[in-house]
Amino acid sequence: MIDSGDTAWTMASGALVMFMTIGLGVFYTGLVRPKNGLNTFMMCVAALAVVTISWALIGYSLAFGEGSGFIGNFDHAFLKDVGFEPREGQTVPHLVFFMFQATFCILTAALVSGAVVERMRFVPYLGFIAIWSIFVYPVMAHWVFGGGFLSGGEEFLWSDGGTLDFAGGVPVEMGSGFSALAAALIVGARKDYGRLALLPHNTIYVLLGAGILWFGWFGFNGGSGIGTNNASVLAFANTLLTPACTLATWFLLDYLRRRRITAVGAGTAIIVGCVGITPAGAFVSPAWAMVLGVLVTLPCYAVIVWRPRTHVDETLDVLAAHGIAGLTGILFIGFAAQIAWNDAADGLFYGESQLLGDQFLAAIVAPAYAFIATYLILSVIKAIGGLRASEREEALGMDVISHGEEAYVSGEGAVLVTPESPRDHELVAGPG
Repeated sequence: MIDSGDTAWTMASGALVMFMTIGLGVFYTGLVRPKNGLNTFMMCVAALAVVTISWALIGYSLAFGEGSGFIGNFDHAFLKDVGFEPREGQTVPHLVFFMFQATFCILTAALVSGAVVERMRFVPYLGFIAIWSIFVYPVMAHWVFGGGFLSGGEEFLWSDGGTLDFAGGVPVEMGSGFSALAAALIVGARKDYGRLALLPHNTIYVLLGAGILWFGWFGFNGGSGIGTNNASVLAFANTLLTPACTLATWFLLDYLRRRRITAVGAGTAIIVGCVGITPAGAFVSPAWAMVLGVLVTLPCYAVIVWRPRTHVDETLDVLAAHGIAGLTGILFIGFAAQIAWNDAADGLFYGESQLLGDQFLAAIVAPAYAFIATYLILSVIKAIGGLRASEREEALGMDVISHGEEAYVSGEGAVLVTPESPRDHELVAGPG
């Protein structure tokens, strides 16, 4: 039976999550160099088109069709039987649920772009997110939300309830983080990586984008109860508490390490806290949510400090901020889940060990699948050719090369690419 309050909140939450993709664009844009700002934002905007279409045609069905323990079927392909009637056990129209879930897939595909900004060609990127949004995200979403093998009932799970993941720790956070690592390895490092200081060009954008993302996360987590119920209320409150504690802890670590508290660190901390509570939002108490805010900071901060010392140019630290934070949140549920708050299961701290086994299973198979599947997809695209820009194109900037436009016009005018030599990119001065 349709409930108007549940429907209104789920629709509003879907709009909030969609707005997060724009917030992500602002956040990512601030972290790159000016000559790549527009292209970076466009990579996020592109997901709104490409992923929405793939999700409507087949992705939604693969995620939420009955299918097998691994993947759904084609029952809802081309939105078949997705109308005004609610799904079994829900109180919102099926169309509303479809829309809400679509915004998650859109955002997740956009997240992966953070690993390859400033050097991946735009058209191959469009092909990549189209394929990725069919073969990676829907599969992982099916595992935990569509009746797949992590959702319970399989012989190799330790408990009947399966893995607990409230709002997307498996498909969104670990899915994007470990896909980003694979993408960075396949696409390769920027030509200036390790030689020049590749600094964020606008830290105000970083903080503004992080703020928009935190705002949207109240719909991301709070709406995942698909209604105005206790689970949504708890997740809503925890979405305030965990990032606040992460932000304070990040301040402390920054100060102890460099005697300065950085704006980029603050923006990153907000994301890490929101990601950490994403899987755990409706399964842990508010007090434990605050503890998680402190704990999730430690491995993520460590990976962000360590990663630049490697040869892996995972540009915007999607692995640390999403993959590691999501994995931490998934495992934390196995320790701190409390049936008095969630009506689902107790964790190890409350006398039950079975749930922890299920959480560990998810923390193993999700990163492995995301990494391997993404690596294979991009390997095929790379073999076809044209995955990344040439060194000269990269030097000119992806804004001009991909879009013929610039985020910032300076001097006598914009740089134009002459149509007579699109491959050589001979440049002429724009009008004064």
